[in-house]
Amino acid sequence: MRNMIKALKKKYALSDQGASDLFKGILYSVLANISLMLPVILLAVVLNQLLSPILGIADSEKSAAFYTITGIVILAVVFILHYLQYTAAYVGTYEESARRRIHLAEKLRTLPLGFFHQRDLSDLTSTIMGDCASFEHAFSHTVPQFWGAVISTGIVCIGLLIFNWQMGLALLWVAPVSFAIVLLSRKWQQKLGKRHMEARIELAEGIQECLETVQDIKACNQEEAYLKKLDAKMDAAEKAQISSELTTASLITTGQMFLRLGLATVIIVGNSLVMKNQTDIFTYILFLIAASRLYDPLSGAMSNMAELFGVSLQVKRLKEIEEYPDENGEKDIRTNVYDITFDHVKFSYEKDKPVLRDVSFTAKQGQVTALVGPSGGGKSTVARLITGLLPCTEGKVLFYPSSEGTEAGCIDISQAGIRQLKQAYRHMQMVFQMPAESFDPRRTLGDGIGESLRNMGIKGTELKTKVDNLLELCGLTPEFASRYPHQVSGGQCQRAAIARALAPEPELLICDEATSALDVTVQKQIMELLIKLRQKNGLSVIFICHDLALVQMFCDRVIVMKQGKIVETGTPEEIIWSPREEYTRNLIESVL
Repeated sequence: MRNMIKALKKKYALSDQGASDLFKGILYSVLANISLMLPVILLAVVLNQLLSPILGIADSEKSAAFYTITGIVILAVVFILHYLQYTAAYVGTYEESARRRIHLAEKLRTLPLGFFHQRDLSDLTSTIMGDCASFEHAFSHTVPQFWGAVISTGIVCIGLLIFNWQMGLALLWVAPVSFAIVLLSRKWQQKLGKRHMEARIELAEGIQECLETVQDIKACNQEEAYLKKLDAKMDAAEKAQISSELTTASLITTGQMFLRLGLATVIIVGNSLVMKNQTDIFTYILFLIAASRLYDPLSGAMSNMAELFGVSLQVKRLKEIEEYPDENGEKDIRTNVYDITFDHVKFSYEKDKPVLRDVSFTAKQGQVTALVGPSGGGKSTVARLITGLLPCTEGKVLFYPSSEGTEAGCIDISQAGIRQLKQAYRHMQMVFQMPAESFDPRRTLGDGIGESLRNMGIKGTELKTKVDNLLELCGLTPEFASRYPHQVSGGQCQRAAIARALAPEPELLICDEATSALDVTVQKQIMELLIKLRQKNGLSVIFICHDLALVQMFCDRVIVMKQGKIVETGTPEEIIWSPREEYTRNLIESVL
């Protein structure tokens, strides 16, 4: 029993309680299916008694009351066992479904951020919502009914073979052939099922894209073009579903039709045996009735088996999440008095498509380090590696204690766990290139800015005062605290994002094109504020920018990147007035 529960847990990615409940559901399903043979036996006995006088066979007569009472008892047994089956299956399944969703949510909280770059949001949503919903039907109906039918039929078949092996073979020879037809097409069905799942995910992505970019679609008058694309994805999903279901239905129907041939062989063999006096009429009748009853659960088992092929794909997707290694770290992380060192870092979103190629540099604590270069050069990827939002493919991103001058206390940010990263984010903040996407559209800008302050225990009037002050520092009036991201311009949202980043008083600030949407006056105001914070608090800044004039005015060191490589490094004066590389010279000439 324990081994059975362990096997169910492993095969279907269940909890201990879920596997135990599923085992109970299968057990009651077996008993319920076996109980359905009791009316068959009773009917055969009644028919045998009725036919005995006609056939001249001596038989002990039973009263009508006996058969009535026996029938009532059998019906009660059938009802009780089916009630227990459905109760065990349904209640256990929905409780397991709740546990599964909670477990998945907890699991996702422990996964490294790199995982979310490997899995599309629509894919994860489909797994958590769609797959879990499918499991509810699978574990309340499909799995118990399949195993219940197979096990109970096996038990009944053994009994029939013992009772009369000739008639038993005539009845049962079609079963393995019918199941083989469905089983041998497993890979084909799974391939079609996977294609349908991928088409469904693509459709979900298209709908999500519409919801996220509806303003852009309308502004560019692209409704018709977008609807055509979405319609094509709908057609692809429908065709994939139809193809999968038609193929599965054809194979199942073929197997079920072949299964019915068994009734013909029972009639042929039974007539032959009765004529030769090798069996009696009772046995013949019993096997005829058994054939009409036994083939129904076997037909259902074939349908359930085909459905389980699809469930196996969903279980595989679920296991990929559950078995993904958790993010664990050993050292606490602070950014204070730490230099940031890239040690031969390589990174790829996809295999054999490198984004960073052997990047090595050091950003000194308390300095403003600029990353410049063309779009797609790898600058934003560098920023995300520093914050631990992406893992290194090769190499290390080190927080190197600048005061010690030794490797003692050196921290590899790529090896940090969830707890360590939470600690680091108290001291390290990032302003993203698309600030509107980093704010919750359901909450005001003031709520977003105040979140970090609330985490620090600041509440009430003090919280509002600090939010207002931060907005004013970044060139916005306090009234912007009550506005939503969609109610402000891109530049205003950018300033709010900078205010939010400054709220926890970070020691390291990473600005990914943080001033690109600001006018010249506000740019100067923001940069002077950052320089003031650097002088006052030792703030370190990683500044990603295309504006070399700002770089020259406010930065201490410049790193020039192109196609995932560092072209050259130096002070702003060295880079702008004495560039060593041709690419740098061309870049300066095109901008200045």
